[in-house]
Amino acid sequence: MSSNSRIKWVLERMRGNARRAMILYSNRKERGTAQLRTLPPGQRPQDILAVLLLTVGVAVVAFDAPTYPWLNSLPNEYRTAFRSFTDLGKADWILISTGVPCLFLLALDAGRYAFRIRMAIGAVFTYAAFVFYTVAASGIVVLIIKWSLGRARPKLYEEFGPVHFDFLAFHGKFTSFPSGHSTTVAALATALYFIFPAYRWLIVVSAFWLAFSRVMAGAHYPSDVIAGTLLGMTFTFFTVRAMARRRIGFHIAENGNIVPNMTAISAKASARAVWQVLRGQRGAQRIVPGRAAASEAD
Repeated sequence: MSSNSRIKWVLERMRGNARRAMILYSNRKERGTAQLRTLPPGQRPQDILAVLLLTVGVAVVAFDAPTYPWLNSLPNEYRTAFRSFTDLGKADWILISTGVPCLFLLALDAGRYAFRIRMAIGAVFTYAAFVFYTVAASGIVVLIIKWSLGRARPKLYEEFGPVHFDFLAFHGKFTSFPSGHSTTVAALATALYFIFPAYRWLIVVSAFWLAFSRVMAGAHYPSDVIAGTLLGMTFTFFTVRAMARRRIGFHIAENGNIVPNMTAISAKASARAVWQVLRGQRGAQRIVPGRAAASEAD
């Protein structure tokens, strides 16, 4: 097979797998009484909006104005330290690390692999696509908001103060609210929070310091970070809830909690199977009983 034919064959397989995945996911109906429960107080859109207005408003009044003078009073080593890892909140490395595996898995003929390998492929694709979508989509939303509102960044504090807005300014110096880094960090952390429930506290604490680094680096006011964090969390929460109601990667337990479909036991078994295949300790191909009997007869 020539290289051009090979590329066409791979692209056709990717299109076919993507089409089958879309059909499969779109046909998932909401299941069971547990899936149809109304949102409890505190998770409804109006409640989240109330929290957003309260926390952002308090931050604007109480924290934004003294933040810039306070940062200038600190030794430069503080800002240098936080700037060294604040760019972990950029979306590009997250989108690449999740988008590329999705494209690779789309090119596979997953049906020919053993059960545990197929399970691993399905889980990696579903959760990677989930992270990619939430980070990308929430990033687009925050870009529209911040470029429309045009809030001056903290470096313009002495010229404009902490609450200057230049609507539709379309300039990087006027893109402070909300924080794009914080939105990305919150979207990623919320997704990982549901995918890896055993590591929730570690994920939350790590996300806090990444988001807070935007203030310490002098790139955003506290209200920018709070707004971006709530936006990323909210977007991802409603995404994972929609998936759970259709049992795509997650499901809603009887107590109302959203939990991943793949349990820790299944994840370990699938990871072990993949590791054994990579080490040559077992085959990756699916064993078909009729084909196996024919092979033995030969």
